[in-house]
Amino acid sequence: MQRENHAIIIGGSLAGLLASRVLAKHFDRVSIVERDFFPEQPAPRPGIPQSSHLHILLNRGKIILEELFPGLENELIAAGASRLNPKSIGWFSPAGWAPQFSPDLNDLIMFSRDLLDWQIRRRLAENTNVHFLEGGTVTGLLANASRAKIAGVSVGFRDRHNPSNIHAENLYADLVVDAGGKVSKTPQWLKSLGYEPPQETVINAFVGYATRIYKCRGKLSDTAPVFVSPGPPFRTRGGAIFPIEGNRWLVGFAGGDRDYPPTDEAGFLEFARSLPTPTIYDAIKDAEAITPIYSYRGTENRLRHYDRLSRYPENLAVIGHAVCAFNPVYGQGMTVAALDAQMLDRWLQKQRERYPEGDLTGFGLQFQEKLAKLHTIPWMFAISQDSRYRGSTGAKLNLATRLTIDYMDLVLKVLVGDAKVCQAFLEVLHMIESPAVLFHPSIALKAIGQLVTVRQKAELRSRVYTESG
Repeated sequence: MQRENHAIIIGGSLAGLLASRVLAKHFDRVSIVERDFFPEQPAPRPGIPQSSHLHILLNRGKIILEELFPGLENELIAAGASRLNPKSIGWFSPAGWAPQFSPDLNDLIMFSRDLLDWQIRRRLAENTNVHFLEGGTVTGLLANASRAKIAGVSVGFRDRHNPSNIHAENLYADLVVDAGGKVSKTPQWLKSLGYEPPQETVINAFVGYATRIYKCRGKLSDTAPVFVSPGPPFRTRGGAIFPIEGNRWLVGFAGGDRDYPPTDEAGFLEFARSLPTPTIYDAIKDAEAITPIYSYRGTENRLRHYDRLSRYPENLAVIGHAVCAFNPVYGQGMTVAALDAQMLDRWLQKQRERYPEGDLTGFGLQFQEKLAKLHTIPWMFAISQDSRYRGSTGAKLNLATRLTIDYMDLVLKVLVGDAKVCQAFLEVLHMIESPAVLFHPSIALKAIGQLVTVRQKAELRSRVYTESG
């Protein structure tokens, strides 16, 4: 009788949930070890402290989730999520209002993070080979005698009804996937097994945000979704207002360079009024708030370079925020988690083609190398934005990156008056197209022309000043 093969996922985050969906195709048994006890209905839980804030699923992420869970979009809509035509969203970019047009993009689905996670857990529960091991805190990695392979994890399980009652257990597996988020302990666990921990790159713009949910009534009922982008280094504040399930509106504000949105009512409203457009302030100043003001400041970008390790154990993969965490304010996290799951699926399939009997030799490091390449573009987008803040720390940008940042500033100036450029930018933002499209001559000429226009205006001002003097 053939032995049952087993995969363990550390963490029931979105990255872990999506990974379990693809692992179920390759393993007889998949165990998700999660330290929380999952709520029976859509509700916040301690392991996702940012769940009360705005989450945006980009078009690329929505496509992948629908592939993994056919019909998920309709289920979210049936549960009250809002379907938004991108045309209906007002975007105040760093250069001003973007044009109102019908972009060639799929509708967005707006929901709370709690609803999405709950719906995906329900779908996973239909898989008989996916098992949730709740109340379990992973305390270390288990290795074989030579420590060349990871053989499982050690776990401390809490009793749901008596949390102080903890029993230890060793769980063995053919593959361990760390989806434990930014608090991942894999670097320390590797060190305890005699491996060098990965180097880390941390870039922090000290962005914080605050969120509140309002009941949809009165003027709020007629409000269109609005997103106000910060424009560092000079404009550090931004905000958003979007509908979510339950006939509610989620309102969030963000501030960089430690210009954190206040969590008291008066300060929250004053922050709204300070934005470059009064749209959000006018919508909420007399609206009925139905939650407290939630705050979150753990927004640093953190990249762990597992792909650069000279020695890496077999049978271990690290995904999601455990390897690459972005400032959440850019809305990339859920889509990148979906891309990670897609890459895990693809690379396991390639491994099976090489070793039909299920040998995972060489898989771990090769997967981390592929994942590092996948993360390059969203990482560069996040840090190129955060490096603009005057107080940003950790960013060491080369000349090419700085020139790219300056070029993107010009593109943003062009798109406020050019629907085609705005369309291209949104396709890149939603990870449908490569950033290379923004360097196409049809866009580059307009962007460079913007630079010429700025210089001409400066020369004209200088000439007028000289002549008037």
